[in-house]
Amino acid sequence: MMYICSRTKITFQLRYFIELSYKGTNYHGWQVQPDSISIQEFVNKAFSTIFRKQIEVVGAGRTDTGVHAEQLFAHVDLENEINTSAIIYKLNSILPNDIVIENISKVTDDAHARFDATNRSYEYRIFLGRNPFLLDTTWQLNNKKLNVVKMNEASEILLTYTNFKCFSRTNSNVNTYNCDVRRAEWIQTDRILTFYVTADRFLRNMVRAIVGTLLDVGTEKISLEEFKQIIESKNRCNAGTSAPAKGLFLTQVTYSKTIFIHE
Repeated sequence: MMYICSRTKITFQLRYFIELSYKGTNYHGWQVQPDSISIQEFVNKAFSTIFRKQIEVVGAGRTDTGVHAEQLFAHVDLENEINTSAIIYKLNSILPNDIVIENISKVTDDAHARFDATNRSYEYRIFLGRNPFLLDTTWQLNNKKLNVVKMNEASEILLTYTNFKCFSRTNSNVNTYNCDVRRAEWIQTDRILTFYVTADRFLRNMVRAIVGTLLDVGTEKISLEEFKQIIESKNRCNAGTSAPAKGLFLTQVTYSKTIFIHE
């Protein structure tokens, strides 16, 4: 338990993890921005309204404009024990319909939503054709033939590298471009073609840049050898165009079970 001392009182701080999901179409990403609406802004306001004080949550990462999340975690520090079911109900009654609080769990005092995440998984969804009901949640490719076998062969190549600077947004302020990619594969179900990728961490724009480059393999614009050369170049200019944000979903963030307090 954390203690915040002042001249007048000692405040106890309890840490909770918030599990949420959202459709990112109407937002400029997760992170609070000065002149644009974000998911984090609405979550902060909802907590602040309920607890009648300024509260800010810390997310496991940030998704870009238009990107969706089926599961994202954030943590928040509160002064008192809470009835999680009641708070979830109140938060969801305040939040817009495209942001949902799924669960709230008490965690250890030093648990951190971003730094304690061990895996992050994304899916990129492509609809092969046109579907008006999936416009906001898939990249729709009409009359484009893709060699999915070659795309999966290229995906396997990702598992043999660690430096992915070639797929990172330029001028990114990061200490390292290394990521441990643990899964990368395409699976087609009827007309939905989905790219599944899991790693310990991701660089900004990384998944969308990978998808765009893998589609260059699928359309035989580049070969498998050229795909390797792009990775080894560590130059974003050599990789393909980023896929549109609307087809990207953050689907899972995992943590060690030891940080959760079961009461």
